Amino acid sequence: MKRTWTSEELLEHFTLLPDELTAIGNKSGATRLGFAVLLKCLQYEGRFPRSRQEVAPEVVRFLATQVGVDATLFAQYAWEGRTIETHRAQIRELAKIREFRRADEEALLDWLVTSILAHEQHPERLGELIRAECRTRAIEAPDDIAALVEVGLAAYEAQIYTVIVARLTPEVQERLDALLVAQPVPQGEEEEALPLSLLRLDPGPVGVESALSEIAKLRSLRAIGLPPDLFAGYTPRLVERLRRRIAAESPSHIREHPQAIRMTLLAALVYQRTQEVTDALVTLLIQIVHRMGKRAERRVEAAYLNDLKRVAGKTRILYRIADAALEHPDEPVRDVVFPVANEQTLRDLVAEYKAQGGAYRQQVQEVMRSSYRNHYRQILPALLEVLDFRSNNTAYQPVIQALAVVREYVSSGLVWYPLESSPPLDGVVPSSWEDIVTEQDSAGEVRVNRLTYELSVLQTLRERVRTKEVWVAGAAHFRNPDDDLPRDFEQHRATYYADLNQPLSADEFITSLKTQMTSALASLERFMRTKPKDVAIGTKRGKGWITLSPLPAQPEPKHLPRLKTEILRRWGVVGLLDILKEAAMLTGCLDCFQSTGSREALEHELLHKRLLLCLYGMGTNMGLKRMAGVDPRITAEDLRYTRRRYLHKEHLRAAIAQVVNALLHARLEAIWGETTSTCASDSKKFQAVDQNLLTQWHARYRGPGVLVYWHVERRSVCIYSQLKSCTSSEVAAMLEGVLRHCTDMTIKRQMTDSHGQSEIGFAFSHLLGFRLLPRLKPMHSQRLAVVEEGAAELYPHLEEVLGKPINWEVIRRQYDMMIKYATALKIGTADADALLQRFTCSNLQHPTYQGLCELGRAIKTIFLCEYLSSQRLRQEIQEALNVIEQWNSVNGFIFSGRGGELLSNRPEDQEVAVLCLHLNQVSLALVNTLMLQDVLAEEHWKDAMKPEDWRGLTPLFYQHINPYGRFTLDLTQRIPLSLTKIA
Repeated sequence: MKRTWTSEELLEHFTLLPDELTAIGNKSGATRLGFAVLLKCLQYEGRFPRSRQEVAPEVVRFLATQVGVDATLFAQYAWEGRTIETHRAQIRELAKIREFRRADEEALLDWLVTSILAHEQHPERLGELIRAECRTRAIEAPDDIAALVEVGLAAYEAQIYTVIVARLTPEVQERLDALLVAQPVPQGEEEEALPLSLLRLDPGPVGVESALSEIAKLRSLRAIGLPPDLFAGYTPRLVERLRRRIAAESPSHIREHPQAIRMTLLAALVYQRTQEVTDALVTLLIQIVHRMGKRAERRVEAAYLNDLKRVAGKTRILYRIADAALEHPDEPVRDVVFPVANEQTLRDLVAEYKAQGGAYRQQVQEVMRSSYRNHYRQILPALLEVLDFRSNNTAYQPVIQALAVVREYVSSGLVWYPLESSPPLDGVVPSSWEDIVTEQDSAGEVRVNRLTYELSVLQTLRERVRTKEVWVAGAAHFRNPDDDLPRDFEQHRATYYADLNQPLSADEFITSLKTQMTSALASLERFMRTKPKDVAIGTKRGKGWITLSPLPAQPEPKHLPRLKTEILRRWGVVGLLDILKEAAMLTGCLDCFQSTGSREALEHELLHKRLLLCLYGMGTNMGLKRMAGVDPRITAEDLRYTRRRYLHKEHLRAAIAQVVNALLHARLEAIWGETTSTCASDSKKFQAVDQNLLTQWHARYRGPGVLVYWHVERRSVCIYSQLKSCTSSEVAAMLEGVLRHCTDMTIKRQMTDSHGQSEIGFAFSHLLGFRLLPRLKPMHSQRLAVVEEGAAELYPHLEEVLGKPINWEVIRRQYDMMIKYATALKIGTADADALLQRFTCSNLQHPTYQGLCELGRAIKTIFLCEYLSSQRLRQEIQEALNVIEQWNSVNGFIFSGRGGELLSNRPEDQEVAVLCLHLNQVSLALVNTLMLQDVLAEEHWKDAMKPEDWRGLTPLFYQHINPYGRFTLDLTQRIPLSLTKIA
């Protein structure tokens, strides 16, 4: 059972109904309370708790209040003996279920293997399905569901080996085995498979060389000849599990596997690498086209700047003309301008500008065309050969037809396309390129320039692929967008609607929204009538303008420095590695790290030492080699082996969740307050090497790097982290963290800054059942929507900032599709980043996008009304975001090795390093929490705390922490050298 509960959850799951109180009858004391706990735990988890420690104290207190018994009596309830057995029998009879038996375990395993594991692999979701199936069969759920899941997965994997190897022809199996031996490529054999180590390499930096390398890699992977439907019927999570197992093994170890296992594991690796390389090629195409445009703009701008500097007096002439025009705006040009800059001077300037090649945009296009012709075009023939672009939308079929024309004539050497080829222009060539794409030949015929047409097609293709209106066969991220949606939505529509807690009727949904909007606008209107000092609505520069006064400064905590000094006095300087070790021993989080192999041969204690050193070395960015000297039995190679076998992002996320849950459970309500459902999120840029596709230039921070997006609850505990590129959507990251954090915390209110919100974000947050509460900047440009035409006159004090009414008809038509997309996000058929790509400003015509925008406008209006009228809400959002800034500041203290730069070029290694940092930091928060509670348990320390001290109390401090390890100085020990002293 999870350890942290909100009031709403307790009411929903642990409220005793009248017939249940009747069943409790005249029981009294510990017996009465114990019976109630057993009853509600069985209803919630499908089984009885194995010990009283399993039951969260909040649950016991909540039930104790209802049955009128002191909660402390629960400790007296006998967990063994006749009384508890009698109670269990009575409760089973009341619930009409029976005890779990050995035969039930076999039946559940068979059900898992034959009906469930083919389409679901997530352990938590499998646990929920097992509990639901046990309720359907009217039996108790097994005590150890996790063990049942592991046995089921192992049995299912054994079946997979037999099925997959049967789908592979002998020739394909021979090519898979050839991957384990590096062979020279015979002359004329272009499709020979590369060695396995080369196929595992990630792409390099954006450029022609990386694209050609990935094309060669993709050809080699496809030359193996895996059937396209090899893993049909199996989830991507299962294929990833198989691939992760082989990824940690050397070729010599892979050869030792039996044939069926070896073929299946190699096929899983090749299958997923084919998808990843396809995705990488598409990403390279997108970024190369973008780079051509940006570099062309920079070159033209630099030329303009140099020209301004080169032509003597041009800036002075411009100033004199502007000054004269402003002094005499109504007089003729000849009387005002010519006296300060004569007519011939102006004619010379015009002639000079024309001689430079025309308008700015035309010059950029010419530079792009030249760059494409001389350098980038060399990848186009091979790229069109290996990538199969498709579209499900008839509106974008011209793009597919244009690609077919380009592919047909890509090696022709013609200047113009033949007249009979008829390359499509509408919907393919941007309007700004039409003038240079089409030319007239000597006969007066309008012809299409082949090179310029290719470049314009690539630009349009880039935009359409980014919004997934055009997709790529064989890709994973850029796959068919229909595959992102749940395939059984039509059959289980009512279930999915209920899971989101949304009504089946669009009219009911809209009526509720209209009521909320009307109430919110009326409330803000009443507030503005009072003429508040901190909020003003008016006009400025001819537009509606919202002005918010800065929030008043909060009193500084005076007592917290003394508290931190006392902690340093009591515990001294503590090593960060000791902090990590203590957190691991307190929570047992190291048990989350399971080997990707089929067996484990390491001693338990030795494995834990290796794991701790790996987590510390990567989490501080000092590296594994620096950790090797801590224990004479542990070498750098041992740590690298442990990293490959045990440290994967799923294991790290599970360990982080375990530490976070332990911390939430260990907190004392008297010190930290009641656990809330509020979380805040923001990103931090980490410097990283740029020889990969994830690292990008950050415009604001002026340097290459990656973003780490944190979700931190109000008392400084980070519950989720993600590694993102600098240009990725923070709205998608915000949604992903809320849905995937896997801790006991239930998020109902999500606070973020302006980058983490949008109208699409507001829409999805409402559909997914949580409130999005951003700190909006700039505030002056925000607008309030109205419910319907003519409603603006009801709000005279808001008139200047009222926008157009909500288009409820669009919401009504798209309601079902919006629920379908929200369901896809919740159950994870697509990650948020891939799904939200469809809903960007470059895809305005998408009907569901229009519906989400209208829904987002409505929800944002409701939020704005509360945001403007409640200083307390604004203060709460600001405080939550300040907590994230504090979390970010501790990142630099812990992740201090090698200048805090991520030096690996592999995105997987970068993500593991960030998750290790996350684990180290929550471990610090856990131990600091316990230290603070020990000190504040003494009354004189507690009494000295003022309200501002309680408000500023945080476990994120490190004055007593040594992140570098121990230094031992022994003057009797010398380094063995040929000289012992130099005169």
